[in-house]
Amino acid sequence: MILIVGGAGYIGSHLNKELNRRGYETVVFDNLSHGHIELAKWGTFEPGDLEDIDNLRALFRKYPIEAVMHFAAFAYVGESVDDPQKYYLNNLKNTLNLLQVMLEEGVKYFVFSSTCSTYGDPMEIPITEDHPQKPINPYGKAKLMVEEILKDYSHAYGLRHVSLRYFNAAGADPDAEIGEWHDPETHLLPLIFDVAIGIRNHVKIFGTDYDTPDGTCIRDYIHVTDLAEAHILALDYLKNGGKSDVFNLGNGQGFSVSEVIETARKVTKKDIKAIEWDRRPGDPPVLVGSSKKAEKILKWIPKYKDLSKIIETAWNWHKRLHKI
Repeated sequence: MILIVGGAGYIGSHLNKELNRRGYETVVFDNLSHGHIELAKWGTFEPGDLEDIDNLRALFRKYPIEAVMHFAAFAYVGESVDDPQKYYLNNLKNTLNLLQVMLEEGVKYFVFSSTCSTYGDPMEIPITEDHPQKPINPYGKAKLMVEEILKDYSHAYGLRHVSLRYFNAAGADPDAEIGEWHDPETHLLPLIFDVAIGIRNHVKIFGTDYDTPDGTCIRDYIHVTDLAEAHILALDYLKNGGKSDVFNLGNGQGFSVSEVIETARKVTKKDIKAIEWDRRPGDPPVLVGSSKKAEKILKWIPKYKDLSKIIETAWNWHKRLHKI
């Protein structure tokens, strides 16, 4: 049985669907502070919080857990700057609780949801796994701390792990059963769709004077189903004797904010109003990752390379979410 911590959230719910489709038994553990019970459609749902270590112990003794996939983290960069304690308590301390119970119960396989934010401002593009890690906010710092802890635990206790450094997760389940659903919403595509359906008047473009072809930031968008596939391949890799390691997960190509908005206009057939706004502190002009290591070792090949296809799946889910 696979434990998906934070499995009622965006990426965790897609992994849960894919695992169950392939015949795995899963248990979703989530406190629903950011997740949604409606997204936990498969496996068994157990409410709870990583802060309660006794609750965790009871969970591990109730189910025959062989591996853990960990998604339960706060992920608002700006909030992490304003309230770092919240992020270090949840994203770091509570992860230590999870690892402690795993060690107590002899569970040896751990797949960790990390982030490209551990790299900080990129020194070279595309970013590879050996790029220096110099995070510039508490969100990225806490993720890097967990990565370092996992290395020590692997050496000392034999806890085998894979840390997956995501770039920009995007898209939704092709069947539109689940998708991206945040409150508050800060991700670009859902904000664009909110304009398309009339919930918002406009979408802001934060900075139009970057050193990029059209002046707007360029990002690497990876489809959430491809992310789910990478987690399953990482688990297979560990179960087949693979050593603890880290992998980037990205599309390998960058799209600017203006390109994303224009593509969304074509997909939705809506006139989406965009207004120019000031730059956000800490936004690098370009973030594009190299996933060659994951492709070589995990045999991971993203299926969604076309931006319009990624946006189309996200749009279909957004319409269903808002009953359009």
